[in-house]
Parts: sequence; C-alpha cells; structure tokens
Amino acid sequence: MPRLDRSVIGRQFPPVFAVVEAEAVRRFARAIGETDPVFFDEAAARARGYRGLAVPPTYVFCLKHLGASPDTALRDLGVEGGSGKLLHAEQAFEYLLPICAGERLCFREHVADVFEKKGGALLFIVLETRVSDAEDRTVAIIRHTEVIRSDA
Repeated sequence: MPRLDRSVIGRQFPPVFAVVEAEAVRRFARAIGETDPVFFDEAAARARGYRGLAVPPTYVFCLKHLGASPDTALRDLGVEGGSGKLLHAEQAFEYLLPICAGERLCFREHVADVFEKKGGALLFIVLETRVSDAEDRTVAIIRHTEVIRSDA
C-alpha cells in the first residue's frame, strides 16, 4: 500500500482537454436509456435554450477520460490498481452550467482529501476535478473517492 498522507492534499495534475462530440452524446444517451430529444435532436435542444445537444448526466466523467487514463492521477500518487486492492467507492457531480455538444472542456484534477479507516487498513483518496469551458467558466465539479486496501 502506498504511503500517502495529508501532505498530498492540494496536489494538482496536468489538465486534460476534450471536445464534446454530438454523435458521442447521442450514443451515450441511448446507452443509458435517455429519451429526451435534447440529447438527440439539435433543433429540440436549441428550442429548449441549449447551444447544441445537451450532455446527459454523468457523461462529463467519460469526457474526462478521453485525454487520460482513468487511473492517471492514482498512478502519479504511486497507487496501482489490480489485485483487488483498489475500489472506486463514491462519485458525485455538481453541474453549474449546461454542457453542450461542440464545446471544448478543460479538466483540472487535484487531491481534495486523504484519510484512513480501520486502523490504516483502508486508505481513502478523494479526487476533485474542476471542469471549465473555453471561457474558463466552471461548468461542473466531479468528486470521486477511491479506496485502497492494505491487506489485499
């Protein structure tokens, strides 16, 4: 198990960029069972006030990984997946502005918290990602918690 302590809180990782593509939005919306036309039809999305196809909930997490592996930040911290040691424990999204097809997004991730439970048998790493648009407005914040077991 890596020896991480609270001193890594605040550590930032290189930004990742992604362009929201309309056809990928449609595929994701179909995959999660969406039926609202704002995810499929640009005219319907514009009629409802969007600049393009609306991005379905949670798709922003997929976009984050277009430019980097899902475990890049963890590997940079010395945490390796596999062998049953790593568990994705929690994820939360805060949407501040609509995200639409055609936008170029920037994902800036940092370590928000590190703590232990069960006498150090479980190490929790909380990562937070600020998602901004081309005008550097924060459009979403993603928080996810990873757990590393020391006994695996």
